[in-house]
Amino acid sequence: MRGLLTRLFASRAGLILTGGTIGLLAVLLEKLGNPPGTGLCISCFERDIAGALGLHQTEGGQYIRPEIIGLVLGSSLSALLFGEFKARGGSSPLIRFFLGAFAMIGALTFMGCPIGIILRLAGGNLNALLALFGLVVGIAIGVGFIRSGFDLGGKQTLPPINAWLMPLFMLALLFVFLADLRVNDAAAPFRSWVEPSSLSAPLDVALFAGLLTGFLAQRTRFCVIGAVRDLMLIKYADFLWGIAAMAVTAGAGYYLSGQFARVRATLKVFTVGVEAAAGLHQYAWGLLASVLTGLAFTLGGGCAGRQLFLSGEGDTDATVFILGMFSGAAFVHNFSLIDRPACGTVGGIQTLGGAVVLFGLAFCIVTGFAMRRRWEVN
Repeated sequence: MRGLLTRLFASRAGLILTGGTIGLLAVLLEKLGNPPGTGLCISCFERDIAGALGLHQTEGGQYIRPEIIGLVLGSSLSALLFGEFKARGGSSPLIRFFLGAFAMIGALTFMGCPIGIILRLAGGNLNALLALFGLVVGIAIGVGFIRSGFDLGGKQTLPPINAWLMPLFMLALLFVFLADLRVNDAAAPFRSWVEPSSLSAPLDVALFAGLLTGFLAQRTRFCVIGAVRDLMLIKYADFLWGIAAMAVTAGAGYYLSGQFARVRATLKVFTVGVEAAAGLHQYAWGLLASVLTGLAFTLGGGCAGRQLFLSGEGDTDATVFILGMFSGAAFVHNFSLIDRPACGTVGGIQTLGGAVVLFGLAFCIVTGFAMRRRWEVN
């Protein structure tokens, strides 16, 4: 039986099943209360958890999202059942931390993580086209570095306790959430009651959606960044079937459930003068932020969701990347890089935010050149 399931999940049908399930679950979560276009946007949910832990105090960005807990625990369950739960790591952890931070900064600056971009595009948000273009450009730059020998180093086998740290942390978060543990109003965990974090699906549905998604994605290696990267790098296109299934089922779900109008946000048509200049300015920074997101995720080895799935099966490098994402979310809001808590919208990028995006691109490019390993080949 296990062998049959392994073959199914390794096939194109398994990828289509996983992508379609993610698309439908995202629509269901939004129908039941999650913010529009944010059914399963990993970067937005990690921002909320960072706020709930007190890493930032932005209203509208503080909530322990059960979906994230479920994604990790579902991956852990899958890895345990199929003998893939193994502690490993030690591959340039500090670089991975900063790649995670810059990936999150880019994602929050414009349209969210790769999964969030696809979902918003499926819901008719045309701004996601620009984000998707920037994401692909960033992936292409990363693929160029990989072809030239980019490598963060080999992983080492670690004592088993390392594999359990992330799942146990998520269980602790779940306990804190369920028990509503707070010393006083000035202590974490925090919950803001303004949008978008005030909008949430019921706990049981959110946790189940995360568990199911984590289980399926761990088995199929589902990853938006990985799908585009493999197409460019080795001409392997099967992973794109999963992405297409997610987009199609989400689009159909939005339409049939009457949510299409809530998600859709048409591109602004700017006239001449100051309004046109301001609008183009914000879109230009949004494009650069998406390039940063695609490049940082590619160099880091996978999108936000993939990092969670890897951490659930014992990969401590992925866990370090996620900690970097939490720190990136805190940096965005503590230093007011943007003037809004929500992903998926245009505008609000401050001068410092643009400077940090440029610094992030410079960091990724320098890292791409510095971590080439061709010189080690005899």
